[in-house]
Amino acid sequence: MTPELVPMVLVPMVTGAEVAFWLLAPVMVLAALGMILSRKPVHSALCLATVMISLAVQYAAQNAPFLFAVQIIVYTGAILMLFLFVLMLVGVDAADSLVETIKGQRPLAILAGLAFGVLLVLAVGNAVVDPPAGLGAANAENGGNVQGIAALLFNRYVFIFEATSALLITAAVGAMVLAHRERLTKKLTQGDLAADRLRRYAEHGEHPGPLPTPGVFARHNAVDTPALLPDGSVSELSVSATLRARGEILDGQDLVQPIDTTLRALTADGDDDRPPHRSQPLPGEGSR
Repeated sequence: MTPELVPMVLVPMVTGAEVAFWLLAPVMVLAALGMILSRKPVHSALCLATVMISLAVQYAAQNAPFLFAVQIIVYTGAILMLFLFVLMLVGVDAADSLVETIKGQRPLAILAGLAFGVLLVLAVGNAVVDPPAGLGAANAENGGNVQGIAALLFNRYVFIFEATSALLITAAVGAMVLAHRERLTKKLTQGDLAADRLRRYAEHGEHPGPLPTPGVFARHNAVDTPALLPDGSVSELSVSATLRARGEILDGQDLVQPIDTTLRALTADGDDDRPPHRSQPLPGEGSR
């Protein structure tokens, strides 16, 4: 008897690109939603950084090393981190986002979002319906991934690439021209500043020395902790005006309370050590 031949069932192998996609796609979607729904700009920037880093990993999994490096170095490492540091240093008040600096900004933003959504649907549909050309064939045509991108940028799309570069340079120069302000008065020297401080001290009693640093005569040295003067009062000059506007300064009463408690305890101890007051003369003592 001859054994029957059992047909072999080929199980498709799971590639690294598929693993990276299914692991990072939910993270990217959640981070994108967090970027849109976050109330604080710093949190939104961090969510955007998560999306960009996950997208760079997707490029690496798809054998696109040049796009991976550009995504990490240029977008995530330079542009986004600069934006994040500016937000952390300058600060943005939550009430500023409710003020429309451009009339009709919200309707235009809604229309732009809808147009981008339609474009995204068309692009995804085109990628799903049409058969993929294959990244390997595209790289082999020019001898590699970097060579293929260079051939597209400097051959087929060279005019569009140079026009975009000129547009970006024009925008940067225009921003510098608009932000530039001519000096109308003479630049003050160190001697002028010192004389002005002494004049304000003589006329208004303003202290000519530096402002007190946060935490001086206090229990903490954080920037949101106001300094306490020797008498226990809070120095408003020791904290930033930005933190005062945000309401992120610790309550001065909580800092003054331990000092008041200690002073009351010392006062009570001093009263106990005093000799008893005699309102009536002792027997045998007469008036003198």
